[in-house]
Amino acid sequence: MCIPLRVHMSFKTPYMLFKKLPSLRQVKPSKKKVSNELIPKKYKHWRWRMFIGMYIGYTIFYFTRKNISPALPLISDKLDIDLMELGILSSAFYIVYGIGKFISGLFADRANIRTFMAIGLFLASLIHLFIGYLNSLYLIVLFWGLNGAFQSMGFPPIAKGLVHWFSPKERATKWTILSSSHTAGTFGVGLLVAGIINLYNKGVLGWEAIFYVPGIIGCITAIFLYITLRDRPVSLGLPGIEDFKNDKPVVELRESSYTHWQILKKYILTNKYMWILSFANMFIYIIRFGTLDWSTKFLYDVKGINQVSVAIFWTLMPLAGIPGGIVAGYLADRFWNGRCVPINVIYLVLLTLSIMGFYFYSGPDNVFITGISLLLIGFLIDGPQNLISGVQASRVTVKEAISGACGMTGFFGYVGATFSGIGLAYVTEKFGWFGMYFTCALSAVLCILLVTMTWKKEKGDL
Repeated sequence: MCIPLRVHMSFKTPYMLFKKLPSLRQVKPSKKKVSNELIPKKYKHWRWRMFIGMYIGYTIFYFTRKNISPALPLISDKLDIDLMELGILSSAFYIVYGIGKFISGLFADRANIRTFMAIGLFLASLIHLFIGYLNSLYLIVLFWGLNGAFQSMGFPPIAKGLVHWFSPKERATKWTILSSSHTAGTFGVGLLVAGIINLYNKGVLGWEAIFYVPGIIGCITAIFLYITLRDRPVSLGLPGIEDFKNDKPVVELRESSYTHWQILKKYILTNKYMWILSFANMFIYIIRFGTLDWSTKFLYDVKGINQVSVAIFWTLMPLAGIPGGIVAGYLADRFWNGRCVPINVIYLVLLTLSIMGFYFYSGPDNVFITGISLLLIGFLIDGPQNLISGVQASRVTVKEAISGACGMTGFFGYVGATFSGIGLAYVTEKFGWFGMYFTCALSAVLCILLVTMTWKKEKGDL
């Protein structure tokens, strides 16, 4: 009894402070209801507006998050940072982001989607205006970690927006389309950084533009988010999405008198399926960031490919990830009624083969195979990543706790991402690059075993 009490008290104190910030709090249901004949038109307008706003917003979040990855060889040379120090830089971000995503998830369920997301992007973007001018590794690690804290405010309000504006039977498709925003952002910032590096090599821009250009874009987009987004349908006088679409969730909140803490405890913290999906997501993120973040160093240092080509090659993974995630969501809705386990297993088996194929056959003499391997890895990683941490989580818990659920899976994901930084750096130094890519392949196998354990629950048989 002591442990839950301590957790309750530690949660309650900052939550009481949060409740005193009216601009961040969830908007109450509107007393002015939309007339029945106008409901379809209003819903159509606001669903499109919310979807487009959240998509653009999260795309630009990645402009201020992944801008460092394609520039790692240049940053390493300019600041004289070795492999382990790069690992520390990556891990610092992932540790703070993982913890922050869990905390943000707890608050986002009771927060205003509009304000929460806009503030997070604005603060993350401000850091980018000056971080490129820091010469101390310790200061860079400090502020890059702080960037991780603000970045964690991005997806929890999106998860809340998805379950409140889109019904369970259409959610896998909509979720994966919207989740492709992170791959669109990664692809877009990869091209942006490649262009900046090219201008740097010509003496037109300083290398610091890798940071401050995305920062300027982020500040502008944060203002756009505040203008565009709103909170839940009921805050605009519209009925709930289940009533509008005549759809029923797999798991429903049966006790309306539950406090927010009781909902979190029952449907997240003591929900064994949430723990299974969280560990599965941990392995997914080891693969995702292991293959994405370290591919630039692998191709540059081991395969001898030049910096600009490496940055262009790097964009292939997020480029392929956009259709990869969307196809996975469509197939889940089309053939399995929104269930995700079957398509996840198919994707993960093919991903395992693609990872090892990239290690063995990539290089300057096999440009076609290098590109195809990166395209396959990008295509196949986005399906399980989007489905496990989001859609599957929404099918094993209630929508009133979805931000917290995504915060929990996200936290474990970034435990894996942290390992992909300093952990894979150690594995690489100890066992070589084969050890790194073998670890990623093994993670895919372990993820398969975990997701299959949710088969009956996701189907609604338990």
